[in-house]
Amino acid sequence: MKTILLVEDSDLIRENTAEILELAGYAVITAENGKIGVEKALITKPDLVVCDIMMPVLDGYGVLHIFSQNPQLAGVPFIFLTAKTERADLRRGMELGADDYLTKPFEETELLSAIHSRLARFGQLRPEYDLQAPGGLGQFLDDASAVGHLSGLTADRKPHALRKKQELYAEGDEATRLYFVQSGRVKTVRRTSGGKELITGVYGPGEFLGYLPLLEQRPHADSAVVLDDAVLLYIPQEDFTQLLHRHPAVGQQFVRLLAGRVNEREQQLLGMAYDSLRRRVATTLLRLHEQAPDAAIQLSRDDLAAVVGIAPESLIRTLSEFKHDGLIEQTAHGIRVVQPDKLRQPNW
Repeated sequence: MKTILLVEDSDLIRENTAEILELAGYAVITAENGKIGVEKALITKPDLVVCDIMMPVLDGYGVLHIFSQNPQLAGVPFIFLTAKTERADLRRGMELGADDYLTKPFEETELLSAIHSRLARFGQLRPEYDLQAPGGLGQFLDDASAVGHLSGLTADRKPHALRKKQELYAEGDEATRLYFVQSGRVKTVRRTSGGKELITGVYGPGEFLGYLPLLEQRPHADSAVVLDDAVLLYIPQEDFTQLLHRHPAVGQQFVRLLAGRVNEREQQLLGMAYDSLRRRVATTLLRLHEQAPDAAIQLSRDDLAAVVGIAPESLIRTLSEFKHDGLIEQTAHGIRVVQPDKLRQPNW
């Protein structure tokens, strides 16, 4: 049973509306002003809010502002009720993030239809999306467009085929879009003053890159180069901003899709600081293996050493030891992980 918070200062309207909603099968929490409404929402999070605008103590705009700023309440669908019909009021409510707007007096069917529509729409945004599956990103973008009123979101989702060694962007370039790897791999690199290349990341199918400079509004701090033939989707900066900021529920979901890479980068840095050489090589091989379990790891020895953060000679020696132990196979096509479970052993 869905729970609706009804915030309305008129006793008659509040009681009548609550009765209608209960007859329609909803659990209803009522409040006579915005302050009490917020307090009750913090105790029992509602699935949707129906809220009057002109109220004592705290008006509807204030309630919506608190909801949007509170992590516990952000993203709850919000419908305004008001006797006001001025265009400025309607625009202000929508700019603050309201999902719908009903003018009093309203028909029972009008209210129930609006509630059903909002709950059904928000149900489209699933807890998880498999971005590695065909169409996974497209499904998220479709659902995000419906939930967040983002009608123009990535209207052009044309895949871009890129060749091996093709450069996506260079260090110092202006950040204008987010990149999504549909197939193939892309590496990000930085070069030292002495010309040495350091690989800062390897991105495979289902992963995003290029979002940090967009968030920080600065040029790219590294370069991105295609490792092997790849297909990428581009999300323009404007669409990226809409995904993050135009609707809390969409923004939170999108941040979750991006956050895995940040955690991986933190673990990688900790490993480079504290792990043994064998553990660092094993962890890197496992990470690359998991990106494409059925394919060989096709990186040059110099590239792989740059990912691990060690000298090529140390890498070659460690790979030879792993091959001798039967953990990997080295062929003309690359490195194949044979026993991933043994590579995960903590006692390297």
